[in-house]
Amino acid sequence: MQYDVAVLGLGQMGSALAEAFLKAGHRVTVWNRTEAKTAPLVAQGAHAASSALAAQRSAPVVVACVLDYPALKEILDPDLPGILVNLTSGSPEQAREMAGPRYVDGGIMTTPPGIGDQRSMILYSGDQDAFDEARNLLSALAEPVNLGADPGLAALYDTALLGIMWATLTGWLHASALVTADGATADHFTPLATRWLGPVAGFISTYAEQVDNGSYPGSDATLDVHLATLDHLVHASEVRKIDATLPRLFHDYARQAVEAGHGTDGWARIIEQLRTA
Repeated sequence: MQYDVAVLGLGQMGSALAEAFLKAGHRVTVWNRTEAKTAPLVAQGAHAASSALAAQRSAPVVVACVLDYPALKEILDPDLPGILVNLTSGSPEQAREMAGPRYVDGGIMTTPPGIGDQRSMILYSGDQDAFDEARNLLSALAEPVNLGADPGLAALYDTALLGIMWATLTGWLHASALVTADGATADHFTPLATRWLGPVAGFISTYAEQVDNGSYPGSDATLDVHLATLDHLVHASEVRKIDATLPRLFHDYARQAVEAGHGTDGWARIIEQLRTA
C-alpha cells in the first residue's frame, strides 16, 4: 500500500529515512533548512516543499528528525491536522511535554546505514490510534516496536539501551587494553569476547525477575566471589598501567554491598545502590 509522508530534516538520518520511504514506494515530500540537501532525494522521486509548513500540510503523516526539540518547535505547525512521528533525539520529559493528540515519539536504535533493514528496530510510544494508522508506513524504516501510550517511554528506553551500548563497548575496550598490553591482539581476543556476551545475556534475563521481585539470590555467583575476582581485575589493570577507574567502580559496588551484609547475594543486588545513589 502506498502512503503520503513528509520528512522534516535531512541530515544523515533524516535523508536515510526519506530514502527508505522512497524505496518502499511511498510518496515522499521533503524539507530541510538547507535547501541543497533536498536535491539527491528529489532525484530519487521525492517532492521538495517550499517551506516546513508546506511540507507538514502535504501529507497525513509527518516524520520529523531535526537537531533537537527547540529546533522542531520552531518549525512545527501548531495546527498540524495529521500524525506527527517525532524521531528527534531528546529526553522523556521533552517527549511528554511535546505530546498531544496524534503524536508518536520514536527512538531510532540504529545508525543511518541500518535504516530500511528489518533487523534494525525503532522504538515508538504515544497515541496508540495514530501509531496503528502509521505502523505499515513506519515498517519501511525498521521493525516498529510499540512501547505503549506513554509518549516518554521511547526516549527513556532509547537512553537506557544506549547506556548498555556504552558500558559494553567501554568494557570491551578496557579488556582489549589489558590483553594487548601483554602482546595479544584485539582481533584474536574479540571472538572470545563476543562469544562470552551470550552467557552474559543469559545472566541479564535471569536478573530481570530478581530486579522486579527485589530478591537477589547468589545462585550463579555471590558478591563475595565477585569481590575476590574483581581484586584480580583491578590488580591486572594497575600492573599494566591501564586506567583502573572502571574496574574500581565495579569493585566499590561489590565491596559496599558486602560490607552492608549482602555478600551471599548475587550481582543483581547492585541495583539497590544505583537506586539510592
